[in-house]
Amino acid sequence: MQIMTSSSTSPTSPLAAAAHNGVAAAYFNFRGAERVPESHVWKGMHEKDTAPVAAADADGGDAVPVVDMSGGDDAAVAAVARAAEEWGGFLLVGHGVTAEALARVEAQAARLFALPADDKARGARRPGGGNTGYGVPPYLLRYPKQMWAEGYTFPPPAIRDEFRRVWPDAGDDYHRFCSAMEEYDSSMRALGERLLAMFFKALGLAGNDAPGGETERKIRETLTSTIHLNMFPRCPDPDRVVGLAAHTDSGFFTFILQSPVPGLQLLRHRPDRWVTVPGTPGALIVVVGDLFHVLTNGRFHSVFHRAVVNRERDRISMPYFLGPPADMKVTPLVAAGSPESKAVYQAVTWPEYMAVRDKLFGTNISALSMIRVAKEEDKES
Repeated sequence: MQIMTSSSTSPTSPLAAAAHNGVAAAYFNFRGAERVPESHVWKGMHEKDTAPVAAADADGGDAVPVVDMSGGDDAAVAAVARAAEEWGGFLLVGHGVTAEALARVEAQAARLFALPADDKARGARRPGGGNTGYGVPPYLLRYPKQMWAEGYTFPPPAIRDEFRRVWPDAGDDYHRFCSAMEEYDSSMRALGERLLAMFFKALGLAGNDAPGGETERKIRETLTSTIHLNMFPRCPDPDRVVGLAAHTDSGFFTFILQSPVPGLQLLRHRPDRWVTVPGTPGALIVVVGDLFHVLTNGRFHSVFHRAVVNRERDRISMPYFLGPPADMKVTPLVAAGSPESKAVYQAVTWPEYMAVRDKLFGTNISALSMIRVAKEEDKES
């Protein structure tokens, strides 16, 4: 991948060091692009699309569900269940996170991506450094084409240590950025625990005396989180590129803060079509992940989603991923309202599941299908 920048690329510059180490994927100069280079062209990307929509069709079938959790009453719980069962994703309002707090964190993410290339490269992903830092996540490098995006991944407990790499002088910009990210983490963590309780109540498993009460407590107390900041720059030919390729999230569930510029799309079936999630001010997007699909025995299903880009405007999104610790076996809750009387999926840890996904990368085989428990009639045939 080509680096195009006006910054110095001397052997001692952070940008050159990152490229030399092969750690961070070097970035094409999106803002200076007058055309889409072949390295970023996804042929046939939109050929099978129906027109993506952000509002309801005549019968309301393609309106992304909106759940208001402000009351936390039975109606809200029922709406959560319906959205998770029928869509695997929804818009969340009435969540209690102030518009000002969301605006602060979005503004700080925009400031990060507006930094000179050399400054961002100081935070480049490092050999053996895990899935942390500035640059393309390792799994995206396996695609034959590049995304029209740049990103930064970090675990919330390491915010201040991580971004000292970007702002080594630890000045005012550093402190403003870290404070905004810490506020976002605190808000999303608390919101995640509230939504988890609603999910379990929707499953009829809430409370310490309920069948899933101990499971809910254990998940709540051990939830792990990761923040990924995305910048999808405006593009001279958006129909030829992809901001983020279609995928399901692997963990439990994800909150996504997106700028008012729409770009996230959810896949709907019968017939297959992409539905654009509207850029509703103050709303958060919730996406169900594969391990929550497993935990609920398939009742709440994960959803394929992707990001497209805009010709005129940049777009920022900030996924907040929630999942289990690496050593936790995610075991299906058979009483999770599923018509199945037995576990549909094998118990699996997050690393075990990711190993299955990695092996199937580039195929049309679902990792979830590979951990399904064979039915008795299947065994006998």
